[in-house]
Amino acid sequence: MHEIRRLPMTARALALEKQARTLPATERERLAERLLVEMTGEPLTAVDEAWVTEAEKRFSVWKRKGTKTVSATKALRDIRKELLR
Repeated sequence: MHEIRRLPMTARALALEKQARTLPATERERLAERLLVEMTGEPLTAVDEAWVTEAEKRFSVWKRKGTKTVSATKALRDIRKELLR
């Protein structure tokens, strides 16, 4: 899990967070999107939606162990090698 900055929250907000964590992933995603739209005033663009779809697809494949992961160091080394050809 990613490290998140822990800012102080009210007891009510902490209780809501705890409740939200019990929701299925898709429901948490929808809730997060609605909260972000409310905060920013901007809904996701078509490009944002496409990236969300692609990220979900890649995560699903990775979760099923359908893809091999490599370190960022190795990935960048391989990319540099390809570019220098």
